[in-house]
Amino acid sequence: MAGRLSGVASRIMGGNGVVARSAASALRSRSGMGLPVGKHIVPDKPLPVHDELVWDNGTPFPEPCVDRLAPTIGKYEALAWLCGGLSFFASLGLLAVWNDKASKIPFAPKVYPYDNLRVELGGEP
Repeated sequence: MAGRLSGVASRIMGGNGVVARSAASALRSRSGMGLPVGKHIVPDKPLPVHDELVWDNGTPFPEPCVDRLAPTIGKYEALAWLCGGLSFFASLGLLAVWNDKASKIPFAPKVYPYDNLRVELGGEP
């Protein structure tokens, strides 16, 4: 489709088809960059047992998909970090609700001249 459109554009512009051929070949090969994740390898033998837990991106040292934090952080320490983070955001939300001035004064206060009409309303001059 892209080759046909660029061929039509090349004929309209007065070219000899070089633009059409180069644009079509560039669009077919993804601008020369190839696929975004490399070549797809189709397995021809059974996969290892825990193959889904290893990220093999073609480097000599494949890395595990799951980070190895489990032996270093216990479940109660993780629970403490989770509760600490959630309590911080809960206290931040409660502080925002407590300090919400728009809900305490739902309308703009009226401002009058001459010291808010103190004398006119019966105050001391």
